Amino acid sequence: MDKFNVITELFKQSKDSEKASAMSAYMKNKFDFYGIPSPERKELCKDFIKSEKAAKGIDWELLDKCYEDNHREMQYLVYDYLLAMKKYLSYEDIDKIKTYITAKSWWDTIDFLCKVIGDIGLRDNRVGRMMIDWSKSDNIWLKRTAIQHQLTYKDKTNTELLEEIIQNCLDTDEFFVNKAIGWALREYSKTSPEWVKVFITKYQNELSSLSIKEASKYI
Repeated sequence: MDKFNVITELFKQSKDSEKASAMSAYMKNKFDFYGIPSPERKELCKDFIKSEKAAKGIDWELLDKCYEDNHREMQYLVYDYLLAMKKYLSYEDIDKIKTYITAKSWWDTIDFLCKVIGDIGLRDNRVGRMMIDWSKSDNIWLKRTAIQHQLTYKDKTNTELLEEIIQNCLDTDEFFVNKAIGWALREYSKTSPEWVKVFITKYQNELSSLSIKEASKYI
């Protein structure tokens, strides 16, 4: 039995129809679920992930199959896999990850995959230029990824890059973009509240009320 079928069987055996219905409803019924909570999913895949790390290479064919699957847990597995294998990812892999960002897009997968992009960005400064390009895209999920890719950087945050990306995303009524702007600023306010205060003042006429509300939570 190949790896994809092994994982599928594991998930099928743990299917919970009641939880699946609730999880689907939470995601606006956009996706089907097996009904496997995140901790249980990670436990089920622990040995598989361990064996993949030992192989020291990304199995993109497997990940493509997982992303094509109708069950949302299979997309979550892609993130778990990529995060576990992050040291084997490089700038050249971003185009592949981009196909996952722009397929079956919703906030849940985007907010995971932007961390994968962000990790590559800590090792390759070419990612910053790419994120500026993404911030100018008509695709809101590429914009959201660009805004949030430095979310966990703390004192490693490139504030010039953050400002330029947000500038490119201003003057929109798109909820998921404005929420991301506020979230990125809020997280950075934990590291540099003064910088965020100055930023909000500078762009207060262009930032949405949602972005300002989120950004101001801790300042």
